[in-house]
Amino acid sequence: MHMPLNTFKQAIRSAQVQLGLWVGFADPYVAEALATTGYDWLLIDGEHAPNDLRSVLAQLQAVAAYRSHPVVRPPEGTVAGIKQLLDLGAQTLLIPMVETAQQAGQLVAATRYPPEGIRGVGSALARSSRWNQIDGYLTKAADDICLLVQVESAAALTQVGEIAMVDGVDGVFFGPADLSASMGLLGQPGHPKVQEAIIQGIRSVVAAGKAAGVLSADQSLSRKYLEAGATFVAVGVDTTLLVRAAKDLLGQFRGAPAAPALSSGAY
Repeated sequence: MHMPLNTFKQAIRSAQVQLGLWVGFADPYVAEALATTGYDWLLIDGEHAPNDLRSVLAQLQAVAAYRSHPVVRPPEGTVAGIKQLLDLGAQTLLIPMVETAQQAGQLVAATRYPPEGIRGVGSALARSSRWNQIDGYLTKAADDICLLVQVESAAALTQVGEIAMVDGVDGVFFGPADLSASMGLLGQPGHPKVQEAIIQGIRSVVAAGKAAGVLSADQSLSRKYLEAGATFVAVGVDTTLLVRAAKDLLGQFRGAPAAPALSSGAY
């Protein structure tokens, strides 16, 4: 049995734009439906959506038959949490609230088996190794693991170049919502100062030879970040899309104004 190929990792390494969608309903039926729509990647959110290990597993299984690549964001970057998600078969992780290059290095170590890292060895119990049926899984696993770190504070932004240069970090993702809050602009992820900070951050990441990413449901901002050099960009959020479509439909019958434009923030 062969190792599943991480097509997302290959794509961002070769600077191929990857368009994504945030998946927050924490339901495999919804995740599978979204996987049929053609997005390059789907972000299964465990930080702000009500996901646990079982619901993440079910969504990984639901989208496995489709070309959309699942990216999993845990609540935080703990060694134990990373180990469990990797064993479930997640190949790409987005770790929130990364502040320093040292922290990024610790996260890399959590994704590697000894002696290169500190990931616990339990492949006989793991979906990732197909329960020890993938030949040479222990020595090959790191090749198809993709680590994305999320920079989302003004302090972290000052170190984004150093964070990006950490060996084993494949990409840096910018979170406009938390970044705007840390800049004293709470609730204003589309503020010009926040936009400029993200654009400068994207350029620093690209200069370090790594992929940059961001979430923006504002189409003009998404295009702006792509033009600045971002490679993996999430252009919408499933919960927002459903609520807005439902309100718009109801408004057509009740004569209410259309729902407001989608937020440009990250979640």
